[in-house]
Amino acid sequence: MMKPGEGSPTVIGKSVRIQGEVTGSEDLYLDGEIDGTITLAESRFTVGPNANVLADVQAQDVIVFGRVEGNIQATGRVELRQSATVIGNIFAARLSIEESAAVSGKVETSGKSEQAARVTRAAIPVASYPPASAAAPQEEPAQPSLYNAGH
Repeated sequence: MMKPGEGSPTVIGKSVRIQGEVTGSEDLYLDGEIDGTITLAESRFTVGPNANVLADVQAQDVIVFGRVEGNIQATGRVELRQSATVIGNIFAARLSIEESAAVSGKVETSGKSEQAARVTRAAIPVASYPPASAAAPQEEPAQPSLYNAGH
């Protein structure tokens, strides 16, 4: 028997529009539109690039490629990819935001798992924009600075 989160996610295509409450215990990939609430407490919710979510979202992990208008609450990780737009508050244990993603709202991360009793990491560094200096950081050679490209 497969546990929730294993195998292929349930897919809701881009022509599908749902109004109301969505609940479940398996991973869900949405590329359509939902207006209501989404509760996937032990699962991953992926908002596809064509998706338009007008809902509060509760899930273990949330990955956003499209648009979410509503609060996101994750017991695990929230990932905002380059094409993501979130208008609402984000509460998560861990957060990843790619460079072109847009967020309008309050962001809170615990930086720890539910079982961890103490914080051992520094807060997530946030780069100022525009960059304070044009010098590329030498700490992370695997990620070349886009600000120096072509100069």
